[in-house]
Amino acid sequence: MFEFLGFQISWKELLDIGLVAIVYFYIILLVRGTRAAAVIWGLLLVLLVYYISDVFGLYTLNWLLTNFLSSIFLVIIVLFQRDIRKGLAQMGAGRLWRKKDFEIAVIDEICSAMDSMARQKIGALLVIQKNVPLGDILEKGVEVNGQVSKQLLINIFWPDTPLHDGAVVINSNKIVAASCILPLAQVSTRQSAIGTRHRAALGISEETDAIALVVSEERGTMSAAIGGKLTTSLDIIRLKRVLKNVLT
Repeated sequence: MFEFLGFQISWKELLDIGLVAIVYFYIILLVRGTRAAAVIWGLLLVLLVYYISDVFGLYTLNWLLTNFLSSIFLVIIVLFQRDIRKGLAQMGAGRLWRKKDFEIAVIDEICSAMDSMARQKIGALLVIQKNVPLGDILEKGVEVNGQVSKQLLINIFWPDTPLHDGAVVINSNKIVAASCILPLAQVSTRQSAIGTRHRAALGISEETDAIALVVSEERGTMSAAIGGKLTTSLDIIRLKRVLKNVLT
C-alpha cells in the first residue's frame, strides 16, 4: 500500500491507472493529425452539453442526448471504422514484427528511377511496405520477386508493357509484385483534380502504414503519400530525405 495526499493506494490500483494512461496515450497517437481527432472534439462537446442540460434541468435536450449517448459505442464504430481498422493493424504488426531498415542503396535506386520517370513523364505508382502486411494487395498482382533497380522499375512502368498498370509493391528491399490494385481514397471537392494514381496512393496510406510514391504522367511531378497525407512537387533531394526519414 502507498499513501498519496492522504489516500491509500495499492499496487494494483497504480497498475490499473498506468495501463489506462498507456491506452489513452496510444489512442491520442493514433488519432493525432487525422479527421478522427476533430470528431473526438465534437463528441466531447456533446458530453459537455449533456452535462449542462442535466445541471440546468433542460429535460428535452437531456432526453435527446441520453438516447444518443446510449448508442455511443455503435456511433464510434461507424465513425471510426477505418481508423480503428488501421490502428488494430498497426498494433498487430508492432515491434515484434518490425521489418529491418531499408538499405540506403535501395532508396537511391527508387529515387533515381522516380526522377528518371518524372523527366520522361512515365506514370508510376510504388508502394513500400512497412509493418502492416499487404497480402490482400499482393494476391491481386503479378509476382516479381526481383531486386530493386532503376532499370527494372522503368521497364515495369514503360507505357504499353503488360505490367505498367497498377502499383509495384516493394518489401524487404525487393520488388515483390507488380500490377497491384489499390483501394481508392475518398477525396474532397477541393482535391477532385487529383488523378487515380494519387487517389490510390492516398487510399493505401490511409488504410496501412505503407508509403506510396507517384509519378504523374501529365505533369511529370513526383508525390509521396504517408499516413493519408499527400506531399506533391517533390524533387529527388526532398524525396530521398523523406524516404530516409521514414525507412531508416
